[in-house]
Amino acid sequence: MKFRPLHDRVLVKRVDSDQKTAGGIIIPDTAQEKPMEGEVLEVGSGARDETGKLVHLDVKKGDKILFGKWSGTEVKMNGDDFLIMKESDIMGIITSGKKKK
Repeated sequence: MKFRPLHDRVLVKRVDSDQKTAGGIIIPDTAQEKPMEGEVLEVGSGARDETGKLVHLDVKKGDKILFGKWSGTEVKMNGDDFLIMKESDIMGIITSGKKKK
């Protein structure tokens, strides 16, 4: 099944969180917090401003993002869990620390 979000919404897949602490203690699934980091899988076409002009989204497919703990709506498609959220729920894009020359 394919899914394309509408307007200023994005489809996000959460990244897997660590199953162990730094000391090697395994954390059970019931005690783990859901990660607030994910990868953008699909983006909508953008929102319209007051004049009706299309404003494209800042995020794009493949971006690694940070979002709020309670952001988005959880959905299950093809047996996998995803989040659908508005671009305004995204706090930022994670980039590599390498500087361009």
